[in-house]
Amino acid sequence: MNQPHSVSLDITPNEWHGILQLGFEYRQGRTHLIRNQGQAPLKVQRPFYPEGDEVCHSVIMHTAGGVVGGDRLTFDFRLSENSKALITTPAASKIYRTNGDEAHQTITMNLAEGACLEWLPLDAIIFNRAFYRQEMRVNLAPGANWLGWEVTRFGRSASGERFLSGNWRSRTEVWQEGKPIWIDRQWLPGSEETLETPHGLAGCPIVGSFVWVGQSVESEFVEKLRSLWAGSSGEIGVTRLSIGLVCRYRGHSSTEVRRWFIAVWELIRSSYFQRPVCIPRVWQFDTR
Repeated sequence: MNQPHSVSLDITPNEWHGILQLGFEYRQGRTHLIRNQGQAPLKVQRPFYPEGDEVCHSVIMHTAGGVVGGDRLTFDFRLSENSKALITTPAASKIYRTNGDEAHQTITMNLAEGACLEWLPLDAIIFNRAFYRQEMRVNLAPGANWLGWEVTRFGRSASGERFLSGNWRSRTEVWQEGKPIWIDRQWLPGSEETLETPHGLAGCPIVGSFVWVGQSVESEFVEKLRSLWAGSSGEIGVTRLSIGLVCRYRGHSSTEVRRWFIAVWELIRSSYFQRPVCIPRVWQFDTR
C-alpha cells in the first residue's frame, strides 16, 4: 500500500482549508488508528470499539459548524491489510449559501487487501444559493470491501426553503486494480424546473445513495433489500454491480431513508460479514 502523504495547498486568508488524514492498521487482532493528522476545522474524536477490537469506530468533527463558499475540505483515508474501520459524523453537514464562491470537498480512500471501510456520514443540507462540489475516489485492492452512503437534502425544507438558486455537483468513483467498478456523476443546478421535473427531484427535497462494493451479489439478495423498504412517501431502487450493489432513494423523509439504509446495512453485515449492526453512539435519532 502507498504510504500516507501530506497535503499542502495555498489558500487565501478568508478560506478554510480543512485537512484530515487517517491511517488504520490491523495487528494482533485489533484495528489501530495509527495516523491522525488534521488541520482546522477538521478533527477526529478518539477512536472507540463498541463491537470489539476488530472494527475501529471514528467520528469526524467539523468545528466551524458548516461549509461556506471558498472552503476546501480534503480527506485521505488509508486502511492497511485486513483492517476494519467505521467512520461517521455526529450531526448533519450544513452547506451555507454564498455569493457565488464554490465550496469543494475531496475524499480519497485507499483500502488494502482484506480491508473493510464503512463510510456512514449523516445528512448534508444544501442551503438555497449554495455552490458546492464534492469528489470521492475509492481505490480497492482485491478482497477489500467499501460500503458508503449519502443522504442530501436540498433546501431547508422544514422551514419552507427550496433550492431555487445555486449549484451542486457530485462525483464518486470506485476502482479496483485500475478498473472502474462504479462511477457516478450528478449535477443539480438550483431552479424551479430542476426541483419539479421527473428527471430532477420530482418535487422531492431529499435524495440518497447507498453503495457496497467488494463481493458478488445474487439477484435474490437484491429482492430482499427491496422488500425491506417500508416507507410511504418516497421512491427506491436497487441495482446490482459487478461486485456489489447500489440503492437509491428520492423522497420527502430523512427518517424513512435512514431506516431503510440501516436495514440494508444490517442485512449486508449479517449475510456477508457475519457481524450484527452496531449503531454509532453519536447518532441522535431513532434508528427503528
